[in-house]
Amino acid sequence: MDLQQLKYVVEVASASSFTRAAERCFVTQSALSHQIAALERELGQRLFVRSSRSVRTTEAGEAFLAHAKMAVMAADDAREAAAAASGRVVGTLRLGVIPTASAVSVPRVISRFREAHPDARVELSVGNSDALADAVRRGDLDVALLGLREQAVPRGVASRELGRERLVVAVPPTHRLSGRARVRLADLADEVFADFPAGTSGRAQGDAAFAASDISRDVAFEADSSELLLGLVSEGLAIALLAPGVIAASYTDAVAVEVGNGPVRVQYVAWDDRAPRNVATAFLRVLDSVAGRGGDETGPEESSGPASSEL
Repeated sequence: MDLQQLKYVVEVASASSFTRAAERCFVTQSALSHQIAALERELGQRLFVRSSRSVRTTEAGEAFLAHAKMAVMAADDAREAAAAASGRVVGTLRLGVIPTASAVSVPRVISRFREAHPDARVELSVGNSDALADAVRRGDLDVALLGLREQAVPRGVASRELGRERLVVAVPPTHRLSGRARVRLADLADEVFADFPAGTSGRAQGDAAFAASDISRDVAFEADSSELLLGLVSEGLAIALLAPGVIAASYTDAVAVEVGNGPVRVQYVAWDDRAPRNVATAFLRVLDSVAGRGGDETGPEESSGPASSEL
């Protein structure tokens, strides 16, 4: 048994796929499969159940996986500590980002980070704020860029605000409101909406704003993708509340109209400050420089209120 085999087990369990795990590890699938099969023979236990459609861990695999993760993390920590002694930043930053992040240019931040720390890598995950915040709390992500409704903050993680913006309403070009410079929520009361799924924090932004104005609305379409929401808008099926940058960057012909009393989205960077890895601390420093913020990134404001966020 060696460390590389343990890494392969962790990646296969995470990806639920030998193919994707091999891609992540930069090896061929046959080489990865061979190593895991050799480990299973050594242990005398099957770690994974393989089928044509999926891969899942066995009971023995689940038990083994917990210790494999700790071993891999300990090895990574040892490598990073040794590098830190010589002033280098090494390791893989696990970064989570919402697809509608706009407070900073994510590609620019990653580029600057790699320029400053060429021995470090970035593993990028895209998802909604709830899932990303949970991953930071579990230790599966080092840093996450989130978007939350106003008066909500990330819960159980350290965080600081990156920026805020008022959502706009996306309407079809032929819509009765497409020529208006600004509307109010009351003007949208009789419209059909497309929005993020009920119960998600992306949906909570619009729901909270309409509830505060004591206005009900008809959400007939739900989707996890802003692109799909805008597609529904472009086809004249609904309207949608979205961040202005999302509409501007889309390839649809949806028109953005300001909403005077619409919901405000606040964007945050969040991380677990109980034992931040050197690679995370270094990334936060670069993020500060790109965002034009001074100060020491190791001592930001920490938030612990209820989380209800965007996508």
